[in-house]
Amino acid sequence: MIKGACYVRVSTDNQLENYSIDEQTERLTAYCKAKDITIVKFYIDGGYSGGNVNRPGLQQMLGDIAAGIIDTVIVYKLDRLSRSQKDTLMLIEDKFLANHVDFVSINENFDTSTPFGRAMIGILSVFAQLEKDQITERFTMGRVGRARNGYFHGGAYAPTGYDYTDGNLVVNEYEALQVRELYERFATGHTLHSCWIYMQDKYTTKYGGWKSETLVRNVLKNEVYLGKVKFKGKLYSGNHTPIISQDLYDRVQQMFLNSSKADAAQTGRTYTRSPFKAKTLLSNLIYCQKCGARFHGEHGNYSCYSRTKGDKRYVIDPDCKNKKWKIEELDALVIHYITNLDFNELQPDPDAQQELQPLKPDYSARIAEIDKQVEKLIELYQIGGIPINVISERIQSLAKEKNTLTEILEAPQPEALTLQDLRAAKDRFVNLLESGDLQEKRYCLTILIDKILIDDDAINIILRKI
Repeated sequence: MIKGACYVRVSTDNQLENYSIDEQTERLTAYCKAKDITIVKFYIDGGYSGGNVNRPGLQQMLGDIAAGIIDTVIVYKLDRLSRSQKDTLMLIEDKFLANHVDFVSINENFDTSTPFGRAMIGILSVFAQLEKDQITERFTMGRVGRARNGYFHGGAYAPTGYDYTDGNLVVNEYEALQVRELYERFATGHTLHSCWIYMQDKYTTKYGGWKSETLVRNVLKNEVYLGKVKFKGKLYSGNHTPIISQDLYDRVQQMFLNSSKADAAQTGRTYTRSPFKAKTLLSNLIYCQKCGARFHGEHGNYSCYSRTKGDKRYVIDPDCKNKKWKIEELDALVIHYITNLDFNELQPDPDAQQELQPLKPDYSARIAEIDKQVEKLIELYQIGGIPINVISERIQSLAKEKNTLTEILEAPQPEALTLQDLRAAKDRFVNLLESGDLQEKRYCLTILIDKILIDDDAINIILRKI
């Protein structure tokens, strides 16, 4: 008596198959009856891909083969066993034949008990692998098409700052304010570690919170917040609303770049967790008036990124020939300008307040929703629907979010810069010139100066609006 194991598999929904479980079972039963094979069991994997062997039915069958209760494995079609050439040959040679178990595929009309059948297994496995590769290629092309059309392809797990609704990324206002604050904190010189501790202590997200320093780094490097989608290393314009500006993103990336370069020069490592600190007085303030790119300090000069091409991300016009400035010379010119600045000539700009502070989002609806959720959680606890520790943890998370939103709503609108602010910043800057810390000097300049435009020998220092 030949003891047979009938293996049945149907693929996942995204691979259109014409072999239902009932159809395969019926044909396998008829074959075994005609060949006088006693069916030990039907091993069925419904909704599993043939791209790997991690299938419960297949693994159970392999266990029974090792136990010696099966003489022959029968499938309706070779690709029901596997679509991978490597896996097919491994199963037949290492699992079936090694345990003196024959393999039969009734659709191809051969079995491994004959030399011809063993040769055909290898040939047909090649075509099964080809079909799998073609399916993968079509699937990949579909994902590229989605990216080109601006659709996020990360599935339902939307990045912090967005929700995934009807196939699109939609701004989650509470998380978006967290992302903006994270970028601003890092851009003003806070370390990656301190940013993580701050975000972890202050905020919660739909995924629970800022659970690791790696999460913080990934958010700070993710182009999705610029309104972009990325697939296979290429960026495409997304359909979703950006959360941060290109300028802020570029400043953050430049900090990562400069920090890693400095660390590599000293230790040979490619990344450092130490704080980023600018090495030049005017870093992040100078722009090229010819092409619009930033200037950066290197090898004793302030140079346009487009001219030096040190980082392709910041190149705007590869043919830009704007003049390089010696760091000491340009620093001296700006210092002279600031120390001799006459604030009496400055006139307040009536639009400065409006430009400086955009309208704050209204979180009152979200706060009301949080109150309702807390009430429902308390009701669930009273009827014994959820354990107290789960209720408590969820209520604490909601309370943390509500407190943060309430603080934002109740916080007074920051006032625009005044003449007194500029005078104080100038006085502090002058007092720091002799022996002050570079970062303190830079802080004073960022209060005073909006940007510095360079056009060869022409320098245009644009002050902050008051």
